Amino acid sequence: MAEGKGAPDGGARVLSAATREHIRHSKDLYPSPRSAVLPALWAVQEQLGYLAPEGLAEVAVELGLVPSEVEAVSTFYSMYFQHQPGRHLIQVCRNVSCGLRGADELVRHLETSLGVKDGQTTEDGVFTLEGTVECLGACGGAPMMQVDYYSYENLDFEQADRVLAEVRTKSGSAGGVGADA
Repeated sequence: MAEGKGAPDGGARVLSAATREHIRHSKDLYPSPRSAVLPALWAVQEQLGYLAPEGLAEVAVELGLVPSEVEAVSTFYSMYFQHQPGRHLIQVCRNVSCGLRGADELVRHLETSLGVKDGQTTEDGVFTLEGTVECLGACGGAPMMQVDYYSYENLDFEQADRVLAEVRTKSGSAGGVGADA
């Protein structure tokens, strides 16, 4: 299959022709190839679900950049995943307002309830917890979290558990969130 030939490391390509074309088109929109890194990373993550090292290497080749430049950008922003995330993304705002109103405690509670640490995915693959997100723009409703980019504000532990139980039920997964361990 021609699609699998010519990857940067000599192995099979992981990016589709359409994704590579999107990256080249993004490059053409900017005066500097570095300016196209963010849209290129979005394209890779949309195709693969996360930023696989092979995908990052292909971005570097397509943009004519050193691989470390692409990797540095990919690890700087919290919206890019270095590992395959769960079906549902939980983000807890940790900025000043949320921090002062209990965000750290909420993250610790979610870690215990879900059985994962910040940045990890539950064993069943349902949830990924990202508890180190900066401002999510709901300072008046602190503490807050987003699940799949839908915001829940003024949370206490029970409300957070209820939200996740509803999401888990809707996604068809057995088991409850926040149950006593």
